[in-house]
This record gives sequence, C-alpha cells and structure tokens, in this order.
Amino acid sequence: MELNGVTIDDTYAEAFPTWVSRVIITAVTEDYAYKAAAEATGFATSAIGCPCEAGIEGFVPAEETPDGRPGYAILICAGKKKLKEQVVERLAECVLTAATTAVFDGLPEAEERIAVKLHFFGDGYEYQKEVGGRKCWAIPIMNGEYVGEEEFGIVKGVAGGNFFVMGENQMAALMGAQAAVDAIAGVFGVITSFPGGIVASGSKVGSKKYKFMAASTNEKYCPTLREKVEDSMVPEGVKAIYEIVIDGLDEDCVKEAMAEGIKAATKVPGVVFISAGNFGGNLGPFKIELKDLI
Repeated sequence: MELNGVTIDDTYAEAFPTWVSRVIITAVTEDYAYKAAAEATGFATSAIGCPCEAGIEGFVPAEETPDGRPGYAILICAGKKKLKEQVVERLAECVLTAATTAVFDGLPEAEERIAVKLHFFGDGYEYQKEVGGRKCWAIPIMNGEYVGEEEFGIVKGVAGGNFFVMGENQMAALMGAQAAVDAIAGVFGVITSFPGGIVASGSKVGSKKYKFMAASTNEKYCPTLREKVEDSMVPEGVKAIYEIVIDGLDEDCVKEAMAEGIKAATKVPGVVFISAGNFGGNLGPFKIELKDLI
C-alpha cells in the first residue's frame, strides 16, 4: 500500500483498555491555563514506568467553559483503581497551586464518577457555590479563591494506538512525526502523552538480557542495529524512526487520530515508510489495521 508515495506497512497497531478522566482547567489567561495543564500532565508518558498516562487534549475557548474563561482540557488515563488517586494528586499539587485556576468535569454525562475532595484544604473556610450551572467548591487561597467541581466522570477508553514514522534521515523522520502530532492535535478526545507527542525510544515488553527490566529497547526497529539483528524490521534506506502513541476516550477517536497523523506524515519529503507496533495480541484486544485508515 502507498499514500502520497510513502509505503504503508500491511500491519496493525495493538491497543489496550484504560480508564479516562477529562478535566477542564481554566485561568485568567490562556497562558496561565496552559501552564497549569502542562504541570498537571507531567511524568505521565507511559504506564510502563509512570503512575498514569496523561496529556493536554486541547484548548477550550472561554465561550465553552463553565466560568467563561479560557482553558485547556487534559486527559488522565490509568487503571480504574489508580485513576482517582492520580486525578486527586495532580489537581491538588499542580492545579490548586497554580495562579488563578479553576477546574471542571470534562465528562459530565459519564455514568461512572469519582470524588475528588479538595475542599478540605480550605480548613473550614471553604464554601459551596454555583458556576455556570455546576455545583462547585470555593477554597480561599492567597490569590483569591480556587474554584472547582469535585465529581468527575470517567469512561473506558483506549490506550496505545500507535504508528511508526520512518525517514531516510533523522530530520525527515522528525519533521514527519511533528506533522503527525500537529494533525492529531485537531482531533477531539485524544492525547499523545510522550514529550512533544513523539517517542524516540520505542520499547518492547521485557528484556532479552536483563530479567529485572519491565521493558527495553525495541532492537527490531533500531536503524543502527539493522545489520546486527537477524529479524530487523527496519527497511533498507531508513536511518531514523519515531513512534506516535495515542490514548483516547474511545476506539473511534484513536482511529481518527491515527488516520490524520499518518496522512500528515506521508506529505513530508524524506518520510519513506509507515508501520505500527504490536505484540501478537498479547498486549490488548484492540487491533487497528493501518490499511483501514487510509
């Protein structure tokens, strides 16, 4: 298969289930909202070594937020038992502490709910108020008040949608990956949780040599090992590979993000091959065929 002259591998991305909370963070300016959102989604690239996977879904204009201020939506993804803890800790440590912030539930229609009781920080001075038709708590703090909802919807989502951008040199692959991430940013309900949305060190489950490692370098996709690894998956002429990993509210939005990202990457000169990562069905039940996306 080819798209814009780029070969599309006849393979699939293997994704797995997760639970997702969507939180809308607002502030007095877009910049302050972004700073809080970025802080709240830190150290959350991969469930392999992080307590959750999280990222900024996108900007939410003032006319679409409960308090009429600009904001950003973030997604926090984890197992159901861990998710509440991660939402509580990230809002308490990274948003309550940020200048002028407020938080609102981004999934108000979700049936499953978690309680995030931050109002006790008010030490008895907190009070309830309504903002945009939503029941919130106001906590007196040094810059005025922190305002936030304390019940958040959670849904069963999909994590680990992915594809590989392969280039004839490092910059071609990088610009292809960046084009993909930029395109994915316009898709509702998804995040690319790695730094800048791009994965440089794609991994495999476990290790061949070190038994204590939960994950290790994916040698089959390392261009410098092409002539050293018997079953290398690096096509001839490929000098660099970047992986794009996508988490989302459901399978459809992950598929849409993958499709938009792949289309964008194939338009970059020097990108020569698109593939995807899977583990033969051992990782998760979602099998997203690349051929169905183009």
